[in-house]
Amino acid sequence: MKTLRFGFSPCPNDTFIFGALATGRLGISPWSLEVTLADVETLNTLARAGTLELTKISIHTFALVAKRYALLRAGAALGRGCGPLVVARDPVSMKSLQGQAIAIPGELTTANLLLQLYGEEFSNVHPMPYETIMPRLQRGEFAAGVIIHEARFTYHQYGLYHVLDLGSWWEESQGLPIPLGGILIRRDLGLAAAEEVENAIRCSLTFARQRVADVWPYIKMHAQEMDDAVIRKHIDLYVNDYSMDLGEEGSHAVSRLLNLAYKRGLTPKPAADLFIGE
Repeated sequence: MKTLRFGFSPCPNDTFIFGALATGRLGISPWSLEVTLADVETLNTLARAGTLELTKISIHTFALVAKRYALLRAGAALGRGCGPLVVARDPVSMKSLQGQAIAIPGELTTANLLLQLYGEEFSNVHPMPYETIMPRLQRGEFAAGVIIHEARFTYHQYGLYHVLDLGSWWEESQGLPIPLGGILIRRDLGLAAAEEVENAIRCSLTFARQRVADVWPYIKMHAQEMDDAVIRKHIDLYVNDYSMDLGEEGSHAVSRLLNLAYKRGLTPKPAADLFIGE
């Protein structure tokens, strides 16, 4: 039996989608999985090295690894009202933050790419693990920070102020959902393997939706002490119909983001084929 090394994050949206698959509850795979749980910036770095056959990725990083990896249509983090937020310790404007030190959850994240697309005066960025951004902002170490994941529900607890919703800015300017992350498969595995993995991901997501109690222990185990209400909000926000299938609109959103980044000189020219077998 072939082993596939599969990397995804410990965030509730990923453990919800992939929990049944990762814990062997489906029994449908013609291969075994070797799971790596890591924050998305670590996974981005591993993808640049081609380490994993299957991995969660920031769409920003997809532009850098598209010769080796193809995008899957299932398992993505894409939607509306779920984009990164710029927050600060004081009520300030984006204009006042130009040239100022801004904490970001990783140089290769889509959050950073959106910040750079928003304007050309936000290059003084400081990458760090996303969970450290709000405490460091609270201590006054940076002028602002770009927060992701469940931080959009908890930044008030740190006395921080909302400056800009980068996801809303994208949606209003482009008329498309925001493509945050996706699942990549190494192109050398071929079309049949890609289709098998997509099917397995969809079965895993269906299992979680129908039998959430069975995957909840796995979600909680990796949820970094979040309470159940925050975990549920996180899942509800980031798991949606695009998680089952990107569809035409989702694929278009990915292409639009990559092309705009290329035109701004932020990423290489996008691959002509996002998916295997196009």
